[in-house]
Amino acid sequence: MAQKVTVTLEDDLSGGPATETVRFVFEGADYEIDLNAKNAAAFRKLLGPYLEYARRAGRAQGRRAGRTAISRQRSGDIRAWAKEHGLAVSERGRIPATVMEQ
Repeated sequence: MAQKVTVTLEDDLSGGPATETVRFVFEGADYEIDLNAKNAAAFRKLLGPYLEYARRAGRAQGRRAGRTAISRQRSGDIRAWAKEHGLAVSERGRIPATVMEQ
């Protein structure tokens, strides 16, 4: 069975549709906020004077990027296609490169 997952972003400030997720770190804590283009531009404008004088700091710990809804959907589509064509693919884990190529 195939599933289709739709992710819709909602602006955390205004409540309307959001166009992006803005990620930032403040005092050692990671944050993210979903914003429309206007609010994202305003956020960047407010931070601009501070960023002009700030220096970049390295990350203490590397974090693995999480899977996006799009990558999960793509994997699900590939698994469904492979099963329809009689290829052995597990329900979880990596999809073999040979299946990905096909």
